[in-house]
Amino acid sequence: MSPSIKNVAVIGAGPAGLMAAEVLVHGGADVTVYDAMPSAGRKFLMAGRGGLNLTHSEPLADFLARYREATQHLRASVEAFPPQALRDWSEELGQPTFVGSSGRVFPKTFKASPLLRAWLRRLDAAGVRFAFRNRWLGWDEGGRLLFRTTDGQQSVAADATVLALGGASWPRLGSDGAWTDILAPKGVAISKLRPANSGFTIAWSDVFRDRFEGQPLKGVGLRIGAHTVLGEAMITRTGIEGGAIYALSAELREAVLGIGRATLMIALRPDLDATALTTRLSGTRGKQSLANFLRKAAQLAPVGIGLMQEAAIASGKPLASFSPAELAQLINAIPVQLIGVAPIDRAISTAGGIAFDELDENYMLRKLPGAFACGEMLDWEAPTGGYLLQASFATGVAAGKGALRYLTKS
Repeated sequence: MSPSIKNVAVIGAGPAGLMAAEVLVHGGADVTVYDAMPSAGRKFLMAGRGGLNLTHSEPLADFLARYREATQHLRASVEAFPPQALRDWSEELGQPTFVGSSGRVFPKTFKASPLLRAWLRRLDAAGVRFAFRNRWLGWDEGGRLLFRTTDGQQSVAADATVLALGGASWPRLGSDGAWTDILAPKGVAISKLRPANSGFTIAWSDVFRDRFEGQPLKGVGLRIGAHTVLGEAMITRTGIEGGAIYALSAELREAVLGIGRATLMIALRPDLDATALTTRLSGTRGKQSLANFLRKAAQLAPVGIGLMQEAAIASGKPLASFSPAELAQLINAIPVQLIGVAPIDRAISTAGGIAFDELDENYMLRKLPGAFACGEMLDWEAPTGGYLLQASFATGVAAGKGALRYLTKS
């Protein structure tokens, strides 16, 4: 950094923006973080409400593949700031991590708030300033950043700007996607923001919905087309959600948005093949009800049997008339019709955003020299499991380093 210290505005106080601010201030920049909300990291705190899943411990090649089409674009930033670097960073802040049974990585406290508090204290000590309740409105005619504040509109001159405004999920926490209306008129190509890691709507029967709302499906296999995952899901009043659903949300979403529906195949006993199930179901039922027989012979939970009943009703054939072979077939191939996607404001994350072609290798917007973008503003998506936060942190680091290089040359 040159003797005349450069002024950098970071817009967005989530993980990507705060990480960019940390890189910048340690690189010698004068950094101010702006955010429309009254405090930093609100969505980050929400993400950690049930246990903060920072990243994942699987091999890096497998990890990177979780970003699907965006892998080639995110590879360099994630390799430069990989999961182990994020774990080391957390430990430096007094929050050591551990690997859970699923391979997911959590702080030992399980909470986001101690980590965020320690991080904000370190940023403050390093000289980062914060300007809350400052909503970014774009640029004024002189190229200065324009904000709406509690004292009216204000213009701010900056030598570089890092945009880290998030996607459009959980808008009440600050990420409302309003930045698309600022950047699109500047010629920046933006893929439409869509819900990711979201639930889906299903026309359950009244009987099924009233009885099984809130019930988990444990150890099931879910499939759409050639895509299969094992895991858990949750029956909701309006449909289905949960980790295994989120892992298939891209394929399910595109099918629903493309043709109006998606057929999700559910396997209740993916550990048993049709022959083994048929053998189990060929015994004498005696005076047992069919539900009790299925529960005992195939170790099915009531909610799974309810799903079978739903499928039988849809087929027009009573479940009681199914042969053992037909029951075995249905247990591991229950067709469920998804007819809608949960609203984006209820999704965990967002698909779509700024096209990677709009960025140079330093995460600078080609059409807006001196403006950088990172985090969930960019056109990528990933399942839950630590992949979302890892890429947000890593692209924040990359944008911060890119801004430093730009400032050094300017």
